[in-house]
Amino acid sequence: MTTFPTAQAVRTTPEGLLWEPSERWVRGRKGDVTVVDSRHPVLVWEPGVPVPLYAFPRTEVREELLRPAKNPPTGTHTGSRIFYDVEVDGELLENAAWTFPAADLADHIAFEWFRRVGRGLDHWYEEEEEIFVHPRDPHKRVDAIPSSRHLVVEIDGTVVADTRRPVLLFETGLPTRYYVPREDVRLDLLETTDHHTGCPYKGTAEYWSWRGGADVPPNVVWSYPDPLPAVGAVQGLLAFYNEAVDITLDGERLARPVTHFTKALVEQQRT
Repeated sequence: MTTFPTAQAVRTTPEGLLWEPSERWVRGRKGDVTVVDSRHPVLVWEPGVPVPLYAFPRTEVREELLRPAKNPPTGTHTGSRIFYDVEVDGELLENAAWTFPAADLADHIAFEWFRRVGRGLDHWYEEEEEIFVHPRDPHKRVDAIPSSRHLVVEIDGTVVADTRRPVLLFETGLPTRYYVPREDVRLDLLETTDHHTGCPYKGTAEYWSWRGGADVPPNVVWSYPDPLPAVGAVQGLLAFYNEAVDITLDGERLARPVTHFTKALVEQQRT
């Protein structure tokens, strides 16, 4: 008989994993095939990884679709040693599932998410809402709040945005992002790119790059044309990476923050 944890307190394993039960109904699919259908998922945070994963009781996973991995990776997922290939309609997804090396989670299986790492199950749902990239962290807030503060954005000394009607987006663990109406942005100084990213809190973003010849990373401006309802106030507005532009708020020049995006922007610039 399978027993499911019910207490909501975050637990720590000797391997450094953090985990806690979730009360959300979660399903994972490959195409039209449901591989996971769980009402007792747990959220797992790996050491040094800022976003969680889901792991599921074996009884809520279609184990007949799992195969012992032919080429299991080493040194991944906190030293996990048991990996599975997932076979769906004749297609083999290598190393798409695994068990964590923790006694607390020995009866649970975790899965890769295609939109996060380029392999794994490609559709995920919490209740009836599809979610993308990774599970949403219950300890994280994302608030989009309209403001009347005076915001000026400069790139290489050129003003590219000037507004008194920004929307400020506060996201736990990240700098405040400032979203600007298009009418208050010098779109003639930007060019659209084919870059897109997904966020489980906000949706799918489209991007612009700076047209000037300055040493500015590509894809430094983004917008959510169809954001998730919780942040609907940013729909169609443009935001700039604080890490790569100069922002003045109510006359005060803000310091450029250093985040995990800083390294990513530098790497984009090199390619």
